[in-house]
Amino acid sequence: MKKTIVKLKDKFVNFVKRIKKEKMISNYFKNNRLFLLFVLVCVVNSTLLRFFTMPTVENYLSIKTILADTAIVVIIGSFSYLFKNRKRYIYLLVWATIFTTICVINSVYYTFYTSFASVSMLSLTQYIGEVGDAVVQNVLQLKDLFYLIPYIFFIYYYYRLKKRGLYKNYPKEVRGKKFRHTLVFGVAILVAFCLSLSSLEISRFVKQWNREYIVMRFGIYLYQGNDLVASLTPTISAMFGYDEAKKEFTEYYQDRSDEQDYTNEYTNIFEGRNVIVIHAESLQALTLNKTFNGVEVTPNLNKMIKEGLFFSNFYSQVSVGTSSDTELTYNTSLMPTQSGTAFVSYFDRTYISTPKLMKEKGYYTFSMHANNADFWNRRTMHKSLGYDDFYSKETYEVDDENIIGLGLSDKEFFKQSVEKIKKISEEHDKYYGLLITLTNHTPFSDVDKYGDFSVTMKTTVTNPDGTTSEIEAPYLEGTKLGNYFKSVHYADEALGEFFNMMDEEGLLDNTVVILYGDHDARLPKSDYILMNNYDPVTNEVKSKDDPTYEEYDSFDYELDRKVPLLIWTKDQVVTGTVDYTMGMYDVMPTIGNMLGFYNKYALGHDIFEIKDDNIVVFPNGNWVTNLMYYNSQKGQYKLLKDEVISDDYILLNNEYAEKLLDVSNKAIVFDLFNPNSEEEAVSKNN
Repeated sequence: MKKTIVKLKDKFVNFVKRIKKEKMISNYFKNNRLFLLFVLVCVVNSTLLRFFTMPTVENYLSIKTILADTAIVVIIGSFSYLFKNRKRYIYLLVWATIFTTICVINSVYYTFYTSFASVSMLSLTQYIGEVGDAVVQNVLQLKDLFYLIPYIFFIYYYYRLKKRGLYKNYPKEVRGKKFRHTLVFGVAILVAFCLSLSSLEISRFVKQWNREYIVMRFGIYLYQGNDLVASLTPTISAMFGYDEAKKEFTEYYQDRSDEQDYTNEYTNIFEGRNVIVIHAESLQALTLNKTFNGVEVTPNLNKMIKEGLFFSNFYSQVSVGTSSDTELTYNTSLMPTQSGTAFVSYFDRTYISTPKLMKEKGYYTFSMHANNADFWNRRTMHKSLGYDDFYSKETYEVDDENIIGLGLSDKEFFKQSVEKIKKISEEHDKYYGLLITLTNHTPFSDVDKYGDFSVTMKTTVTNPDGTTSEIEAPYLEGTKLGNYFKSVHYADEALGEFFNMMDEEGLLDNTVVILYGDHDARLPKSDYILMNNYDPVTNEVKSKDDPTYEEYDSFDYELDRKVPLLIWTKDQVVTGTVDYTMGMYDVMPTIGNMLGFYNKYALGHDIFEIKDDNIVVFPNGNWVTNLMYYNSQKGQYKLLKDEVISDDYILLNNEYAEKLLDVSNKAIVFDLFNPNSEEEAVSKNN
């Protein structure tokens, strides 16, 4: 054994001497400059992406993640040695372009969705034209151009090498040797990376639903490759994974009662009433009961809060499908799918939905939205959800004079909708209708059409001579958040006019109105910091050394993304504020108890039954309870109450969240609510 060790030591020493003598390292760098620059450029860009999206030292200097990115780039780049001369450069340029594009797209995407892009969303590019201004004004930022700098330098460096005669062509046998050695080196790095992974990391990589976590641990290039496979999985798994999915689905719901087995003070309280649901675009709860210089942002909504039932701790649960995800979750109590969106990728599935259950009770069901009926594939999906009719843009009169933002203004939409509802009420004894607003959609740039509403700050300051005077400081004027408040003020005015018109026509009698914000406005965190720490004297954000400075971290930002949920009737049958933690998937069982229908397969709960024991799970695996907000990507949390939290509490909630997301996804992908799904699965296998 001792002799063997000595021999190995001698071999290693001789190898080191040979390296020094033949200048192997310096020669390698000299003869492979373009390839090494290609690797450097691609790894630098992937590191920049982590820096801009998840800016912590742990993320963008993670050795494991850098190893993963390097391994993928080296393996792909190794094949360039199979090409001669300029073709080798073209190959590297193509892949440098692909990797740079991946970084740019994900950088832009993360700004808007706080997540990373999926290949499955390519089918949604048809809608970009309709929200192009929103993307340019609200999403594209200077940071998204930084990735082009290394890429451009790569092109410049090639032409510099070529001009100086340093870009060499290698004989076929040399190219083959370089290819083999480089490929082996890349695979070795990949193997080393894989050996460092834990079982938890591998599990999350396979399941893919926690995208931020995957990019943090596996790098953007491995994530994107895995995502490509995952995006093809629905087609493949729908043919081969049915039995396992059905078993898991059956076990999850096996203890659920087929009929509602409880009653509470709200049971059947609205049974037989007409229902109007208002899907309020980008309406956040922080706009409620907020004033600027004594003027309320939302006076009409504030009035509804006083007269109705207000859920103050309510969260949207959207993924990349934004508004369409909310419609899915509100109507079915299911979660958004892991790949693509249900509205586009799974429109042909069978759903147990509120409109269908209301139809069983003799209701006429309809939806109204003065936008293109094919946006988010609503024309088809609303039929799948059980709406008898969809009144889309083609049924409204849209003139240039009444367009704000993406389309017909809310005021004109509500005005024309009242006429439609009046006719519906004359033709049907009972109706259930959904109205989707549009004006309060990003980028909130039509400020001249929102009316006169100021987001300045009037304050008293002390002059140098000791006297005082009142000034009106700019405050949020010109910021995206400030423009958003102006847009919300307009939307609130439109809502007030809608209620007045409905009341004048007698359409509020025997009617319950349900209003929810579909998702947050996706505004920059810096604007919230400004709002909370504005110094009217300097017209800047206060210094962190200022004793009145309020810290505002990523958890505060997540918690401020809450949206309102209101249930209102003219005769004020239900009133008060409900502060239980509640999610969009809890709406269906909650209003179902009130309206007299029940869905055994709802993922959420009647909030008045579960109360403080509720948990709201988000599509990225994060969750919130009345005790804490937990970020599953980072494994960090913020306590919402001064209580000691055990490790078991977090572990059990993580397991619950993961199981819920998995079951929901499989229920949709495998069409498990379809009574004929098993026969169809067998047919596909044959």
